[in-house]
Amino acid sequence: MSSKGGNLFSILNTIFLIALTLATLYPMWREAAVSFSGMEEAMKGGLFLWPRDFTTDAYVNILHSRYLWLAYGNSLFITVVGTFIGVFLTAATAFPLIKQDLPGKKWFVLLILFTMLFSGGIIPTYLLVKSVGLINSLWSLILPTAISAYNVIVMMSFFRTLPRELDESATMDGAHAIRIFGSVILPLSKPVLATIALWEAVGYWNNYLQALFYLNDKSKYVLPVLLRDIINGQTIAQMTGESTGSSTESVIAATTIMAVFPILIVYPFLQKYFVQGTLIGSVKA
Repeated sequence: MSSKGGNLFSILNTIFLIALTLATLYPMWREAAVSFSGMEEAMKGGLFLWPRDFTTDAYVNILHSRYLWLAYGNSLFITVVGTFIGVFLTAATAFPLIKQDLPGKKWFVLLILFTMLFSGGIIPTYLLVKSVGLINSLWSLILPTAISAYNVIVMMSFFRTLPRELDESATMDGAHAIRIFGSVILPLSKPVLATIALWEAVGYWNNYLQALFYLNDKSKYVLPVLLRDIINGQTIAQMTGESTGSSTESVIAATTIMAVFPILIVYPFLQKYFVQGTLIGSVKA
């Protein structure tokens, strides 16, 4: 009886997970189908399981847009530079905080945890960014969020799992703290570094709210803000014209696919590190 109940549970669980997977994947699948659909068919809307009246006009139009490539370049810049800076500063912050002999260690950890509960708010942060001259600069999307308290906690948890003997033996051999950090700790921390890098990259790539607040020049726009303009119809005329044969819906869908494509390409290469880093980093708090 229990065997039958277990089999029934497995079947229902499988059906549920398949339905959940399809529900998760369909929005992106629909966008891809709409992006390859003709103008009239795309404007009809409804359920899209495959492209209707297949055409690549939407991609031809957006690929010839100067605004798209500017936004792509800006998004790539803040993602690559921001991820590198964020991962390095996170690791450099977490490493000394695992040292038992660090003066004021508890206070530093308390201050980091405090930022997870309280923040200055949107207006004070905007005034701070403005006061240091970062308005309408891509650095305004990088520096204010360079370090995340949560990422520091995850990094600290991972560092604690590394054998202390490695640190002690390197110290006995005459290595200073910076040498130990760069030559011993970081090479052994690839899983958590890749995990934090993926989190940082996705966050920078999808950064919309800060870009909306801090960027005024269209040449500085990133992809989420450009997509907002396309949806609002502010740049659709320049990108498509009236005789291109592609609809607003197709262009929006094509731009969406182009925006998520880089993350979809990078994720499979980091997936094995992502799972390992997340699990190991959650062993200790």
